[in-house]
Amino acid sequence: MKHPLPAAILACTLPGAACAQTYPTQPIRIIVAAGAGFGVDTSSRMVAQYLRELLGQPGVVENRPGAGGALAGDFVAKAAPDGHTLLTTSISHSVLPSIHKNLPYSPERDLVPITIMVNAPNVLVAHPSLPMKSVKELIAYAKKRPGQIDYASTGVGGPSHLATELLKLLAGIDLVHVPYKTTGAGMTDVMAGRVALMFGSFISTRAHVEQGKLRLLATAGSKRALAAPDLPTIAEAGVPGYAVDVWYAMLAPSATPRPVLEKLNAVVTRILHAPEVTKKFATLGLESVGQDLAASDAYVKSEIAKWAKVVRAANITPD
Repeated sequence: MKHPLPAAILACTLPGAACAQTYPTQPIRIIVAAGAGFGVDTSSRMVAQYLRELLGQPGVVENRPGAGGALAGDFVAKAAPDGHTLLTTSISHSVLPSIHKNLPYSPERDLVPITIMVNAPNVLVAHPSLPMKSVKELIAYAKKRPGQIDYASTGVGGPSHLATELLKLLAGIDLVHVPYKTTGAGMTDVMAGRVALMFGSFISTRAHVEQGKLRLLATAGSKRALAAPDLPTIAEAGVPGYAVDVWYAMLAPSATPRPVLEKLNAVVTRILHAPEVTKKFATLGLESVGQDLAASDAYVKSEIAKWAKVVRAANITPD
């Protein structure tokens, strides 16, 4: 089935090295570090559907969830570095080195980013019975009740856990962690009033907010979400320096030839910025990013360093 893209994408100029000219010679396997239906899976499939048209070979998506993304990461890190086996993963990739002491591979040394694909804005929500309607009010309320307000997460070392630990550190408040196995289970208990707070994606919380089951306090990212431009960031709302951008990235084995990486980057970033793709992403609460190799590599390295500091400061014990 054809998925036409604008002529500007089809006409993009690609690197001329011989290995890039002949690449790809077989289907491109995209190993997703999550189960089917999750945001990183959905965005990976959206990119994959255009690869045959642009590269002459199909993109084949394979889900390998487990171990916070480490199962998929290890598989791709040890794959042939020829551009035919790629990894798509989330912000969890940058947390793995700090949380797991005995990873069978190095996320930083053995994998190289092709591009940051999308940003998935997360928001901080509270049960509507609580007497706070802003982050400033939450901080004031919590400071008067240290150790008495609990928050849900998807488990130790997960994005929602670390997002709240960073808030605790920067705001100087004491909240109690209640881990759950899934976002849905945690959010259900927040809506029931059994837990006070949780970070979740904007798209997954929107209906509950509209129904009055949750109260939006702020967005977690470094900038306001396109889908909620009136909602302040946590930094704007009283916690300077706070920023948690939940991102999805595409990576390859680190020994992949540079011309192949450049070719992949050129194609994938153009797919991400195609108007019909950004429109589809917007309906899912996702925002296209798509940046060059150097910027993507620098960003992932900065995220690894950032979360290592948070893990240490929050005294989160690696397994």
